[in-house]
Amino acid sequence: MRILIVEDEKKVAAFIKKGLEEETYAVDIASDGEEGLHLGEQNPYDLIILDLMLPKINGLDILSRLRSKKIDTPILLLTAKDSVNDKVEGLNQGADDYLTKPFAFSELLARIRVLLRRGKAETKTTLEIADLTLDLVSHKVNRGDEEIELTGKEYSLLEYFMRNQEKVLTRTMIAEHVWDYNFDTFTNVIDVYVNHLRKKIDKNFPAKLLHTLRGVGYVMKV
Repeated sequence: MRILIVEDEKKVAAFIKKGLEEETYAVDIASDGEEGLHLGEQNPYDLIILDLMLPKINGLDILSRLRSKKIDTPILLLTAKDSVNDKVEGLNQGADDYLTKPFAFSELLARIRVLLRRGKAETKTTLEIADLTLDLVSHKVNRGDEEIELTGKEYSLLEYFMRNQEKVLTRTMIAEHVWDYNFDTFTNVIDVYVNHLRKKIDKNFPAKLLHTLRGVGYVMKV
């Protein structure tokens, strides 16, 4: 899952980014409204966390412009403006939820999870393919009766593959959803991580699930 934070307070943005990355999300930060609007228009985010009071372009204008372009990415407004009128205006403009500062990170995380489930029309808490299961709540991964230990990035990569079973995923698609927009696509980091993941989920099992399409990308299938 890839999340955009549009927040001009650097400490707040860094705090949220760190917490979300620990939860295996890929996170981009925009420090002003102009950059936030550009990233929101150009990239396929799963969620946008949007401050209202921003330099260059304010949050409500960003929200309005994204919705006018039929970009339906779930948007969570995060701001110090806590009046009822501010909340109503934000929701009327097309926001999906509203959280005021200061906030507890646990509440922010819970709201994010709800919006992501809603955005994906998802109610289940596990992903499965053959005998491989991934628990979206506990982050535990099992192949048959064996629990598999993964790093945060390996988990994010596996989750992306399992959400897109039978689909060919190019390196560019993987970079966009699992890494952030500063990722250097000319490195072989993606191939290295895929190989590490394959060794953990496939090497000791007769049925191979993660396949390479040479010159194209990867696909997870039975």
